[in-house]
Amino acid sequence: MPEIARSELILGGQRSGKSRRAEMLAQQWLAQSSGHRAVLVATGQPWDDEMRERILRHQQDRAERVPGMATVEEPVQLAQAIARESSPRTLVVVDCLTLWLTNLLMPAEDMKPNRSPALSLSGQTAMLLEAITSSKGPLVFVGNEIGLGVIPMGSETRAFVDALGRLNQEVAKACTRVTFMAAGLPLTLKEQA
Repeated sequence: MPEIARSELILGGQRSGKSRRAEMLAQQWLAQSSGHRAVLVATGQPWDDEMRERILRHQQDRAERVPGMATVEEPVQLAQAIARESSPRTLVVVDCLTLWLTNLLMPAEDMKPNRSPALSLSGQTAMLLEAITSSKGPLVFVGNEIGLGVIPMGSETRAFVDALGRLNQEVAKACTRVTFMAAGLPLTLKEQA
């Protein structure tokens, strides 16, 4: 098993094994010491029936696989959640950056009236990068790599793919380890001591 990195970004396509790897790292962290804690910061929101079912299934699966991991739901204020939960004995898992970006760029109708310049993508990204470098404990980020396929038809979709690519690059620079998942198999793209 790999050692827990100070910060790790796990990228891959849908059903590539990203979340499972993050859960495995949380299990490993919890097994190292009875004083260790693991917290999942969930960014997904139940926009429709299918998403509600998906979130429920993830919660049930996670409770079975990593019963000691707490969950905090935070769709937008990710840097603040990391700062609040981070401690030397706590591993924070963020699942996922892609949904967080979706919440910033395409907020649900009930979030739109509350939007303000403080919630801009560049401002939130800068705060996230600062949270990574100032974290007191280990961090694991899960995110999708969606730029490997066909170029999307719509301009909004292309803009989202571009924004996610830039976000992934920035987070990868800030993290000490970057792992790409394919077919449940990890490939280390970056490893710093």
